[in-house]
Amino acid sequence: MMTTKRSWSIRARVLTGMLLVVGLALLCAGAASFAVQRHELNERIDDSLSRTVQEFGVLTETGVDPRTLKRFEKAEDLLYTAMQRTLPSRHQGMLGLADGDVRWTAPEVVELRLEDDPEFLQWAQQSKTDSHIHLGTVTTEITTYRAVVVPVQLPEDPKSSAFVLAYDYHAEARANDRNISIFTAVGFLVMALAAGASWLVVNRTLEPIRRLQTTAHQISESDLSRRIEVTGNDEFAELTVTINEMLDRLEDSLKSQRQLLDDVGHELRTPVTIVSGHLELMDENDPEDVTQSKDIALDEMSRMSLLINDLVMLAKSNRADFIQPAPTEVGALLDEILDKARGLGDRHWRIDYRCESTVTLDQTRITQAMLQLCANAVKFSSTGTRIGLGNEVLRDGHGETLLRWWVSDNGVGIQPEDIERIFERFGRGKNSVRSDGSGLGLNIVSAIATAHGGSVWVDAEPGKGSTFYIDIPLTKRGTEV
Repeated sequence: MMTTKRSWSIRARVLTGMLLVVGLALLCAGAASFAVQRHELNERIDDSLSRTVQEFGVLTETGVDPRTLKRFEKAEDLLYTAMQRTLPSRHQGMLGLADGDVRWTAPEVVELRLEDDPEFLQWAQQSKTDSHIHLGTVTTEITTYRAVVVPVQLPEDPKSSAFVLAYDYHAEARANDRNISIFTAVGFLVMALAAGASWLVVNRTLEPIRRLQTTAHQISESDLSRRIEVTGNDEFAELTVTINEMLDRLEDSLKSQRQLLDDVGHELRTPVTIVSGHLELMDENDPEDVTQSKDIALDEMSRMSLLINDLVMLAKSNRADFIQPAPTEVGALLDEILDKARGLGDRHWRIDYRCESTVTLDQTRITQAMLQLCANAVKFSSTGTRIGLGNEVLRDGHGETLLRWWVSDNGVGIQPEDIERIFERFGRGKNSVRSDGSGLGLNIVSAIATAHGGSVWVDAEPGKGSTFYIDIPLTKRGTEV
């Protein structure tokens, strides 16, 4: 028995795929959320710094010195007043520079002490060398700043001064990072819940597959009776129904195969025994006994050959090319069948009814089936009695159009209890004897009718004769009539 290397189970693959999808979705959502929040943070900081610069500009243009109640004349006074009116937020600090030195600092309650970072002071002093406002990001050993340097130059004061306002960018971004950390933790929790839910759903979904596997292991060549329980009405339920139907067909096929082997074995055992017995008892010195034994052996061998040919015919009936339909004049075909049937025996042959229509069918197989029925009629009727043939297009009780063929005789008829079994393989009625044939004739007729989508049946009465019918549906096959 071939074994295959097992890779990941379906359960593991489905679960991994679902987790990958959920994880990818959470990753994309987290990355997008992080980018949006970081962008909003940058805009908020820059907007705050811009507003402070605008307020400082307004103070420079329209403000008055509270001590003199006049316009500012010294840059230091303007810086002092501006810093008094500015209330730094958390993570924000400010400085006032004059002649390159720190002249004013933020109140002690302000946590961010810009004057304690030499690298930042150096950047601020370098940025105030011209009259332009400098807005930028500064990274030092202590932290990263987002800062603005506003040069202050009054006409009455030649000194160079600057107002410096900065945010601790890392501290501001830390809140954003905390949100991402919370989102990540929640994401892992969601993935864990999704994994649990997926495991339950996948287990429930694959339960029919598990039952199928269990049933398949329990089924053996000698027992095909087990079936899978059908639950629900989804695709797996449909698959289960289909597999159960397949098991039904396999069981029927196995039973049919066993029955065929038993029947063939039984049918072949008798002629082999007869031939062997006569050959063992044959007197080699008696020419008459040798001739008689030879005739018996040849007769039995001929019957075995007939049996084998009929079995081959039945085996071909399961193939798609068993019949070759073609448009056929069924009236002319009936005449041909009658001409051939006359040679089967001395009977009063006649046509009961002829249908003059063109029907698509396999005339060779129909001829074979009708001649088999004619041979049966000859076998169970007396010399000179009537045998009638016919065909007719009619509608059945369901409103379907069919072509009916028949062969009727005035022979011995069929016992009611034999009617069902005579169409089976090696089925014989009580009126038949073993030497009459292979026992497959009517079974072949049934196979030909089935291949045409039709059926065969009989209307018989003991002592009064039988009429065999072959019904071929026309409407379902789209046959031209």
